[in-house]
Amino acid sequence: MVNPSPIRAVAVTGGKGGVGKTNVSVNLGVAAAEMGKKVMLLDADLGLANIDVVLGLHPEYDLSHVMRGERNLGEILVEGPAGMKVIPGASGVQSLAELSTAEHTGLIRAFSEVAGDTELMIIDTAAGISDTVLSFSRASHEIVVVVCDEPASITDAYAIIKLLHRDYGHQRFRILANMVRSAQEGRELYNKMCRVTDRYLDVTLGFMGAVPFDDSLRKAVRSQRPVVQAFPRSRIAQVFRNLAKKIDTWPQPGGANGQVQFFVERLIKYSSDYGEIVL
Repeated sequence: MVNPSPIRAVAVTGGKGGVGKTNVSVNLGVAAAEMGKKVMLLDADLGLANIDVVLGLHPEYDLSHVMRGERNLGEILVEGPAGMKVIPGASGVQSLAELSTAEHTGLIRAFSEVAGDTELMIIDTAAGISDTVLSFSRASHEIVVVVCDEPASITDAYAIIKLLHRDYGHQRFRILANMVRSAQEGRELYNKMCRVTDRYLDVTLGFMGAVPFDDSLRKAVRSQRPVVQAFPRSRIAQVFRNLAKKIDTWPQPGGANGQVQFFVERLIKYSSDYGEIVL
């Protein structure tokens, strides 16, 4: 029996709050699930989680119960739109926002227990550049940096790219321009990021795409529904569906890299089955 292919873990980050990371994470996840993918969405904001609010979910348990040893990850999973699995974070629990490195590592490794038939995991990281954000980002196979066309967003996006490159050796990042007025504005924003990183860092940026400013999103948030379902014919919904298709074309994760990674057992087994070098 051929071993299941590795799960693609995608961290959605950006540094600055208010750039739309959660809406991007939610709608990419739902769009992928509607394509038939087995999707897991992790609310990795361990202090001010809000995916349950955005989706109108009312989970009985969350990650705070896992970290206190009261529940395991499988017991806190809830079903979201299109059959997507959601792992709710915790809100208003300061101790969770200040986990140690060992606690982060243990939590990341615990996800192998709920891998199941999951094909894609999207990690909605917290705002800022805390240890939690860095831990979840570096454990992911792909890092999507959400950026808006404003100086603070560009500065913070650069800061998180710099930290992940300098301290953890990450070299490839995918830039998603959000809340832009045109595709051209999105491309120009990506070019701004490239000019800064090309000058100071040895990293590779890829242009994932541009999400337009669309009032449909605000209306969808108010109704606590993903815009791809609330307004499926809107321009922004189509953009999210195209972005979800693009994720599906990215290369499969390779073997283990010696660092803490999500679903590392599947990575090792997959690499071994296909004769790749496992580090």
